[in-house]
Amino acid sequence: MTTELTDAPAEFEKLNANLAKLEALTQRLMQAVAQKRAPNPSVEAPGQGLYARAMSAYWAEALHNPGKLIEQQAAFWGKSLQHYIDAQQALMSGKLEAPADSTPTDRRFSNPLWQTHPYFNFIKQQYQRNVAAMNAAVAGIEDIEPHERMRVEHFARQLMDMLSPTNFLATNPDALERAVATEGESLVKGLENLVRDIEANKGDLLVTLADPAAFEVGGNIAATEGAVVYRNRMIELIQYQPTTEKVHAIPLVVFPPWINKFYIMDLKPANSLIKWIVDQGYTLFVVSWKNPDRSYADTGLDDYVEEGFIAAIEAVKQITGQAKVNAVGYCIAGTTLTMTQAVLKKRGDKSVNSASFFTTLTDFSDPGEVSVFLDDDFIDGIEAQVTKDGYLDKYYMSKTFSFLRSNDLVYGPAIRSYMMGEAPPAFDLLYWNGDGTNLPARMAVEYLRWICQDNQLAEGRITICGERISVKDVKVPIFAVACEADHIAPWKGSFNSIRQFGSKDKTFVVSQSGHIAGIINPPGKDKYGHYTSDGDMAAADAWLAGAEFHKGSWWPRWGDWLARRSGRQVAARKVGDSDHPILAPAPGIYVREAPEL
Repeated sequence: MTTELTDAPAEFEKLNANLAKLEALTQRLMQAVAQKRAPNPSVEAPGQGLYARAMSAYWAEALHNPGKLIEQQAAFWGKSLQHYIDAQQALMSGKLEAPADSTPTDRRFSNPLWQTHPYFNFIKQQYQRNVAAMNAAVAGIEDIEPHERMRVEHFARQLMDMLSPTNFLATNPDALERAVATEGESLVKGLENLVRDIEANKGDLLVTLADPAAFEVGGNIAATEGAVVYRNRMIELIQYQPTTEKVHAIPLVVFPPWINKFYIMDLKPANSLIKWIVDQGYTLFVVSWKNPDRSYADTGLDDYVEEGFIAAIEAVKQITGQAKVNAVGYCIAGTTLTMTQAVLKKRGDKSVNSASFFTTLTDFSDPGEVSVFLDDDFIDGIEAQVTKDGYLDKYYMSKTFSFLRSNDLVYGPAIRSYMMGEAPPAFDLLYWNGDGTNLPARMAVEYLRWICQDNQLAEGRITICGERISVKDVKVPIFAVACEADHIAPWKGSFNSIRQFGSKDKTFVVSQSGHIAGIINPPGKDKYGHYTSDGDMAAADAWLAGAEFHKGSWWPRWGDWLARRSGRQVAARKVGDSDHPILAPAPGIYVREAPEL
């Protein structure tokens, strides 16, 4: 007891000091928020027309079938009232305990207090009843187009996720317990983290997902040995140092997406796809894309094909003395590799020997969840924004993709950082995820309008580099990998895309997990398996039903397929040649650039 009394003044003094820090940090926060760019509502949220159509359909249903609306509301009111009565009776019994709880399990509510404490349990149960009522109301809308329904469901879910009691300090027991245990220090650290993120993003809020001091590009990530051997205004071409005495004659060139940095394929050595390819005996080249500023405003898809893909292929052929290359395209780079091959086919150029596609869509008739952002309300807003800025800021892309998994990539990290006062983890994948790039204004609009909205590539109505092309122009052998839980490029959409290619030699693989983990899945860990089938690629569900499951990574399967199409063994090549001297050690300059905008 004496110790408690002695320590109490010191604890109060620490608490008061932390409260004073909170006040000072609040002033910094206000100054940081004042720097925020002028808002563009059409980029931040769907147009009002979506809500108007949903509300109109809802009320039309209510007028034609009022009993249905009354039934829904009565059920919600009845459950809410019964919940209140149960909570009151539990308290009147004299026991500080929660009433019976039959609500579904949700990992956001893992703290035992959500189950045992009357206050927190009441809030949790009522929130989950509200969510159920919202879902029932949306599901009950009948006179609405399927795509409109998907959008309403998505944004209703976003609203309910935002309103979760875990997202507010007064209703988050984890954060409150931490604040008491640290005499308020956790709140000080949390506010410091919040101010840091807002200052770093000039008034906008993007949660820092990983410790920025824990990684160095070219140091402990993106560290596979190699050098830049070609550079133009669009790309740096990196050739990697061989690790085997012999290599396959036909070189391999990998095109990563330019909406992120290439080193997702070269994180720590144990997970590095780049290192694994080199160790299999290939002369490997990887493209690193320029991070554009407003001077690239008029750079379009033609430039990416001509100065990016075709320029890289020609440089690889010159350096290796080979007439053909094997090519890989990941995500949007796979879509553009498709266009590149079609352009080359029209020109009678047979430079591409085979093509591998990772999580690639070319048919956007059903692009999955991302389709909620592909209507005119969003695209018109993006076009207006890039016309003003000259580029699509990485902020908008990061925010869009993060909200496809908002609890994992927005609210969860925000709670840990801002309420709990935790430092961001030293996680290489999350570090890469936060190292985004901009897009040129013209290219962004062309891709969204031509490829995503109008589906011109799949329907053979697109002209690239002066050539009218179609996916049917792709005739080379194909190896395609889609990911079972991919929310950016759904595997069925990828299947439907590859199915339409003109090639008669197609190998399709479905990897377990998502857009990144399904691809960066090295052998040996056996974390995720994959499915293969020799069956006809007529329908996705039928193909998967007849597919064989294989434990472990798909990389060795692809390696065997690639080896059969890579020619004889030759002596390992030196990096570069007299016409292509070493310009910089890997990972080059472009990957490190942060354009002044």
